[in-house]
Amino acid sequence: MKLDRGYPLVKCADGRLVRCEHATSLVKGEKLRAVIGDFVEVNAPEGHDKGIIEAICPRERAFVRKDPTERAVPQVLAANFDRVIVAQPLAEVNLRRLERELVLAYETGAAVTVVLTKADLAESEAQVEEVAARVRALAGPEVRTLVVSDGNAESVEAVRALMPENTTTVLIGKSGVGKSSLVNMLVGEDVQETGSVREGDGKGRHTTVSREMVAVPGGGYVVDMPGVRGLGLWDADAGIGAAFADIEQAAENCRFRDCKHENEPGCAVRAAVEAGGIAPERFASYQALKQETATLRTRREEARRMRGEKASDKKRAARPAKSRGKKRR
Repeated sequence: MKLDRGYPLVKCADGRLVRCEHATSLVKGEKLRAVIGDFVEVNAPEGHDKGIIEAICPRERAFVRKDPTERAVPQVLAANFDRVIVAQPLAEVNLRRLERELVLAYETGAAVTVVLTKADLAESEAQVEEVAARVRALAGPEVRTLVVSDGNAESVEAVRALMPENTTTVLIGKSGVGKSSLVNMLVGEDVQETGSVREGDGKGRHTTVSREMVAVPGGGYVVDMPGVRGLGLWDADAGIGAAFADIEQAAENCRFRDCKHENEPGCAVRAAVEAGGIAPERFASYQALKQETATLRTRREEARRMRGEKASDKKRAARPAKSRGKKRR
């Protein structure tokens, strides 16, 4: 339910909250750690001041990025959720970062929504409509884009409706975009601390330092994630394909199946860019993200060879475990 100070807080089937540590068998071998949203098996030895997480159940889905402290290692930030909400402040939308956030969100296989926060700080209603239109064009027709204003109950209710009972929603976004304030509005009280707002620019200071599942009245859970500064991709080909569906669709008409969309003759993607059907900036982002994933794949292969692993070992390790019956958190 919560991760801070390295000791997960686990909710048992009977409703008890137990602070836990990981069994040595988990942290020694593959260095597994429970993350927010995991279903775990806990042992409570007599005389021990903490529960012991003995096993982590197979994950239905996970939010994964490349560990910013490692060369080629994945980092799981959350598991077993139903929706990812990408939060960006309407008056300061960063489209390049939004593209990357959408790729990571799509890669999880969960439903994806964009929420533009702090709309009350916009210069005018025209700015709200213009920014929302640009974001909708970038996110595509499959992704719903909502605008939230502080004090506008209807806009908050539209977000709350995305979180029915027995579901979990992960809220991601850079520090200071208003995630904690949004959680407080969804819950109806100040359950998450928010930083003071500077008078000069109306920006809040990042205060969330732990990942926590917060119950939404009449709904499910929302996970307020600390601001994720680094967004390194990990196995993100499917996410890129979903986030840039227009480019992938155009690529199907290229003359060569392995077209890299550079100087090959008969490239339908470059033709679409030249004709104005695909924005040059969007195509450049697509190419950069594809190159990033290709480079990471090469590094992972090099690391695998240095460890003396066979390709069959890699495939076996990557194969998802069979799903078990779901346990209550």
